[in-house]
Amino acid sequence: MVFRPLAITLLSAVALIASNTSLQLDGHVDGDVPARSLRVTLFSVERPYAESVDVDHHGDFHFRNLAPGNYTVAVLRDGMGEVRRTVVISSAVAGDSGVVRTVVPYSVEAAVYPAAGTVSVRQASIPRQAASKYADAQRRLAGRDPEGAVRSLEEAVSIAPEYSAAWNALGVIAFQNGDDSRAQTFFRHSLEADPNAFEPLVNLGGALLKTGSATDALPFNQRAVRDRPEDALANSQLGMNYFKLDRLDEAEPYLLAAKRLDRAQFSQPQIFLAEIYVRRGNRAAAIRELEDVLEIRPDGPLSPSIRRNLAQLTRQ
Repeated sequence: MVFRPLAITLLSAVALIASNTSLQLDGHVDGDVPARSLRVTLFSVERPYAESVDVDHHGDFHFRNLAPGNYTVAVLRDGMGEVRRTVVISSAVAGDSGVVRTVVPYSVEAAVYPAAGTVSVRQASIPRQAASKYADAQRRLAGRDPEGAVRSLEEAVSIAPEYSAAWNALGVIAFQNGDDSRAQTFFRHSLEADPNAFEPLVNLGGALLKTGSATDALPFNQRAVRDRPEDALANSQLGMNYFKLDRLDEAEPYLLAAKRLDRAQFSQPQIFLAEIYVRRGNRAAAIRELEDVLEIRPDGPLSPSIRRNLAQLTRQ
């Protein structure tokens, strides 16, 4: 079982309200390639969890016993790249059935390849023992054992300090556990090991932005968009980066691109767009963005304040 590296976002505010509810995701891949050639990985944004399943011959896939939260669905065909979409798992979205349903479009044209379309010689020559530790870490994440995953990843990088994907995975877990300083260190190690890797690049840009280092984050987020101009997370983070630097005219097109590429994107670019439109005095546009957030995340942690803001805007 092999997982793609995970790219994460910068804002802790995207997490859904904690709950003991266990939900299910039923998905369908709609595309122009044989379903039997596809594999789906589900990543949790807020907590250390990743699991992969094969797509059946109908194009369907299922994940069970999911905690509420934001998830990234990655549909992969070896040799043809992957497509990623955000899925919100919550009681309000699932309804009485407890099942969230999603359709992920997959096409050769939309599939994203690794940076430069290749794996560096250095990464391709990772020792088998280190690769085995990395695979064990992924199995432990699927089994919801993040502590065991960290131990396996630490062993992997001790065997192969040049193992970029393992450093990135350590950074993701540290970030999800709220250890921003260690996360940044791990992402930097990952980039040092493979300067062309996209995931630690966009992750470091997000981690720096979360800690308030908008100026430091900017070159990483700019490069992420240059490397993958059709990546929703990269566009969203660059838009938020410009927003935090009060460069609103530059922020808007990237936030709009993120929403176009992945409407449910877990960094919620609509909230930043709404603030831009409020500052410009365009109440109607701000209202549309906030209503879009509520439609996607009716029970999100920001929903009460968004409803209050909507009520205020509609009264004006």
